[in-house]
Amino acid sequence: MIWGKNAQDLYPIHVGYVWKSVDEAVKDVKSGDVLLCGGFGLAGVPARMQQDTLLSALVKRKDVTKLTGVSNNAGAGDSGLGKLFNSKQIDKVVASYPGGNKAFEALYLKGEVSLELCPQGTLVERLRAHAAGIPAFFTPTGASTAVEDGAIPTRYNEGGFANGVKIPGIKKEMREFGGRKYIMEPAIAGDVAFVRAWKVDEVGNCVFRYTQQNFSTVMAKNAKLTIVEADQIVPTGSLSPNAIHVPGIYVDRIVQATAPKQIEHIKLAPSPSSSGEQSTLSAEKEFAQKMRHRTAKRAAKELKDGFYVNLGIGIPTLIPAYLEPGVRVWLQSENGILGMGPYPTEEQVDPDLINAGKETVTLLPGASVFDSSESFAMIRGGHVDLSILGAMQVSQAGDIANFMIPGKLVKGIGGAMDLVSNPDQTKVIVVMEHCAKDGTPKILKKCSLPLTGARTVSQIITELAVFDVDRKNGHLELVELQEGVTLEEVKAKTGCDFKVQRDLSKL
Repeated sequence: MIWGKNAQDLYPIHVGYVWKSVDEAVKDVKSGDVLLCGGFGLAGVPARMQQDTLLSALVKRKDVTKLTGVSNNAGAGDSGLGKLFNSKQIDKVVASYPGGNKAFEALYLKGEVSLELCPQGTLVERLRAHAAGIPAFFTPTGASTAVEDGAIPTRYNEGGFANGVKIPGIKKEMREFGGRKYIMEPAIAGDVAFVRAWKVDEVGNCVFRYTQQNFSTVMAKNAKLTIVEADQIVPTGSLSPNAIHVPGIYVDRIVQATAPKQIEHIKLAPSPSSSGEQSTLSAEKEFAQKMRHRTAKRAAKELKDGFYVNLGIGIPTLIPAYLEPGVRVWLQSENGILGMGPYPTEEQVDPDLINAGKETVTLLPGASVFDSSESFAMIRGGHVDLSILGAMQVSQAGDIANFMIPGKLVKGIGGAMDLVSNPDQTKVIVVMEHCAKDGTPKILKKCSLPLTGARTVSQIITELAVFDVDRKNGHLELVELQEGVTLEEVKAKTGCDFKVQRDLSKL
């Protein structure tokens, strides 16, 4: 407090926060910099299709090359980091789910770009740690997987997977605390952060809107140079101090956003008139859809009134439609929602309100929104009652593999490793087709694909049956058969032995 001054003289004055030229604002980015790019899918990404946005301005800087891009995703097409791939300015990416960018996936598999694949919750925590002056930390996420072993190559030799590994993955130090395995993860230090916010005042205080927060809050606090692209630049003092997500101390430059926001996947609530429409699917696809709904309907019985639940993409998203009468649950989405509602009507669509699958959603009364760091604290800390996700393979001991096929598919880890990281507190259920498309079993004695988590799954639900998993002793028990399914069929289509509950019931 400064005594003896007029009230108007007490406002701090910062010269140069707001930059009129985006090209000038990015002039200090240099080759070799670590560039943090906020956003989740296309929500909160600080670049759109017009010429006067941050990433578009950087693309003009042909002298800037060999960048390391840090982002949840690797962009898509000409949005996000996709712009810098197309201009060949990025040499390495640190990301959790780059598979949405097919161009990047192809470059990585051909050995033309480096990738440090990182679980989503670990990625945001590595960013938050550096911002808080913490050089490293221990996490259960990724223990006993390829992340701990460093088995995911950072870069293949020129020519790709068949020619071997040029830069191996990074092996992590492991320690035990309280009888559980944890691995050490180093903080990530950014040189420059590009962030998009809703309202920013003239001294850099930032307010985000709905799921616009995601990675943006921790990235803004992390970098040596933080540039914020603001939907609205407002006068100093016009934002409530209670509403600030990022204090101005972290922000160096502000530019005005002018391009419209985009939505990656517009998903609408079915209209009343559509319920009577005849299906246009082939008989084969219609049968497959019926089986997916059968699995979802059975999984819905595991959701109890008042549960906090995280649902993965695919079959899990069908489950809310089959909740039993009187059962109300809180759906958590790892990009920053607790209390997620159904898909919107056309009038309700909001580009700042998406789920973890980048689809448009709504909020229920009592919902809350937060950044990705807060979201994964809920998840790793065991505050979520139930996590339901899909899988490519599950072992009889409860191991799960669902994020990559070496040399062929690099979708990414996303939040899956975090979601299965505390199975004693958060029950993990896998819902999936019983067999792969080629007819081979997906329930196996041992997974052949890289693990997402070891001994984490407690229950497996398919269109054929329900299994309980004894994670401690490594055994499966068949507890239910789906309607019309025989024990012999389940035995023939399951790649491991299992016990059979004495009073086996049919649904």
